[in-house]
Amino acid sequence: MRSDTISEALEEKLRFVLDGGMLTPEDVLSIVRTAPVHLLFHAATTLREAFRGRSVDLCSIVNAKSGGCPEDCSFCAQSSRYRTDAPYYPLLSKEEILRHAEDALSTGARRFCIVTSGRKVSRRELQIIGEAIRDIRQMGLLPCATLGILEEDELAFLKEAGLVRYHHNLESSRSFFRRVCSTHTFEDKLRTVKAAKSVGLSTCSGGVFGLGETWEDRVEMAFTLRDLDVDSVPINFLIPIKGTPLQDRPPLHPFEALRIVSLFRLVLPDREIRVCGGRRQILGVFNSMVFLAGADAVLIGNYLTQKGCEIEEDWKIIKTYGLVSASAYETNLSTLSCKRDL
Repeated sequence: MRSDTISEALEEKLRFVLDGGMLTPEDVLSIVRTAPVHLLFHAATTLREAFRGRSVDLCSIVNAKSGGCPEDCSFCAQSSRYRTDAPYYPLLSKEEILRHAEDALSTGARRFCIVTSGRKVSRRELQIIGEAIRDIRQMGLLPCATLGILEEDELAFLKEAGLVRYHHNLESSRSFFRRVCSTHTFEDKLRTVKAAKSVGLSTCSGGVFGLGETWEDRVEMAFTLRDLDVDSVPINFLIPIKGTPLQDRPPLHPFEALRIVSLFRLVLPDREIRVCGGRRQILGVFNSMVFLAGADAVLIGNYLTQKGCEIEEDWKIIKTYGLVSASAYETNLSTLSCKRDL
């Protein structure tokens, strides 16, 4: 197909979405496979600005309980089934979690997420995390949590403590999931997200890309998330970790990774599309293009077991693009001091 024909077809689809229409899986698959990257980025940027404005939502995480996980997720350094260099330690104390939250606040994060390894936290761990959430909320941060496959009563307890958002990734499509994990099911994932929604929590769910999934899998997953009506979609790129089953998996090409970001903007034009793990390692010098590709949110600071992007560089990129932090922070790049205006 000629480039001018592709351009005309894409502009027609773009106008359709801007007018409130929803693309079909076939539409999206055709676009992400055939559109030249500059046209795809034009469409994604247009949708981001139309539906999300020029604000960027910033979150930071703490690896509050690391390693020793009995699950067998093929990409994860924290599974007890694999021999990796990931740290192993029990749940941090409330005071330690709060110190990490204060650090996140000082860098301009709007959200702070408590993340634990394992299938789910225990009741005792849930109590400690609930106490930390109350104090984090008082700091002015929006507390989030990633604590595994929880039930409604546990999620309701966290909401009562002040939790704003629960994060639980689908990881991949239903079709591909059996190649990702065998110790829990895709239905377990769906049930957890639905339980979080049922108690009134905001939901954050996405996955990891570069596992060997196809473009069809990626589109299928995006439409599943649209049907779930999640609020935020974290996009992670596989960092092949020595000792895991995917240690020899070739990393995604940066432009393929950026096309994935655009795919999710096309399917979920009015939701947060958040680029998280692997941003530094996979995108490299193309990191600044995540916003052109349609993202309106990023994870700042380090990931669970890998180093993240430099916070100063992220702030420079945000300011260079003329974007603003959704947290209403004014950041001095020389000191990274922040003034809260909530």
